[in-house]
Amino acid sequence: MLRRDGTCVDTAISTRLSGLEDHTGTIVSIFDVTERRRIEQRMAHMARHDELTGLANRAHCHEHLRDLLDHAISTETITFALVDLDHFKPVNDTYGHHFGDVVLTETAMRMRELIPPDALLCRVGGDEFAVIFRRSSLTQAELVAKSIITTLSEPFFVQGHMIHIGATIGFASSPYDSCEAETLMRYADLALYAAKGERRGTCRGFEAGMDAAAQEKNRLEKDLRAAVRQGALEVHYQPIVDLQTGAVECYEALLRWNHPERGAVPPDVFVPLAEEMGLIDPIGRFVLGSACAEAMQWPAHVRVAVNVSPLQFRNGNLLSTVINALSTSGLAAERLELEITEAVLMEKGPRPAAIIRNLRAFGIGISLDDFGTGYSSLSYLLNYPFTKIKIDKSFILNLHQVASSRAVIRAVIGLGRSLGLTITAEGIENEIDRDYLREEGCTQGQGYLFGRAEPPLAIAAAQCRAA
Repeated sequence: MLRRDGTCVDTAISTRLSGLEDHTGTIVSIFDVTERRRIEQRMAHMARHDELTGLANRAHCHEHLRDLLDHAISTETITFALVDLDHFKPVNDTYGHHFGDVVLTETAMRMRELIPPDALLCRVGGDEFAVIFRRSSLTQAELVAKSIITTLSEPFFVQGHMIHIGATIGFASSPYDSCEAETLMRYADLALYAAKGERRGTCRGFEAGMDAAAQEKNRLEKDLRAAVRQGALEVHYQPIVDLQTGAVECYEALLRWNHPERGAVPPDVFVPLAEEMGLIDPIGRFVLGSACAEAMQWPAHVRVAVNVSPLQFRNGNLLSTVINALSTSGLAAERLELEITEAVLMEKGPRPAAIIRNLRAFGIGISLDDFGTGYSSLSYLLNYPFTKIKIDKSFILNLHQVASSRAVIRAVIGLGRSLGLTITAEGIENEIDRDYLREEGCTQGQGYLFGRAEPPLAIAAAQCRAA
């Protein structure tokens, strides 16, 4: 349309015809709908694109993938890749969401420069992106994926801060893996999960075994959720003895799951699964409550030790859970020991330190588990009010084969004694190891030599015999 001054402007018009009442003529109405069209186009764009990065959003991504697969010829390769940013959550937690938005925006800019012209780059979640490759071989898609990992591993500079994140990628391709959009996306997600479990900062394609493993994991999750709901988990107790006298001084509470079909499921299988599923809080309450109640049936000098997950510290209700278990059972706080690992102490912020000091103020014992396997165990001993350190069983198992294991054990025992701490050695399986540790000055021992973890009735019977 021409303006009065002769310049041309892109204008949208709408016309409407209406007849006169006496049928002697027609009225032509002309409307300028330019702004309305712009708003409609903007809304249509926003419905299909991410507002922060301008990339295609999840809905657009799914629609585009389905459309490509529906119209692909049999020899055409279409690859769907999921890009998950590593270590992005700590950026948000430490610096705030505005800071994280800057990192996401630059992430999108870096990836845009790497993907082929006919590929679609999408943001499908908070810190998750996707790339849909068309007319690219599997080799080409993998090369681009590796380039993305490389460029995202380079530092981001935001407001004077240097940030490192990185990325892990999983992908699946049609027609090799599936020709269904939903299945292809699920397979890429399984490949991403496998890559993250193996080593972050890598890319991995879908393999047939991943689907079977995922289905097995889903069944196990369903069964574990049912076991928690139905009270099918059990707490067994393993003795910790005085190495000088052989008397039981403490029992460690250990969670057990006897599956009706699978049999005994190892704790190192179902405990991480429970953490991933968000079941640690109810399980933690169950273990603490059971352990404190059971300890009330033992002689007054025998303590009970309970492992505490880093997630229980992170969720912030550990202190109330412990106090509730003690008050409900009537157990004296001095008879309870909480075993924590270095992972708890690596949690950022003041919360873990404050919780540990509050627990200790009640008289509850605090034990540093798996001592010697972390990076900063010595500094933790100096900065936290521990009452006990447990030498990891890996050192005990190598006691007579590896000289350095003996050196570590001797150093830990000396350090513990100088700090006034109880020293417990885990994994003692024979009398030779027991005698060596006793001669070195180790206070307590735990392992199959003294007994396996047993259910409460067996422990009660053992205590009756000892009495």
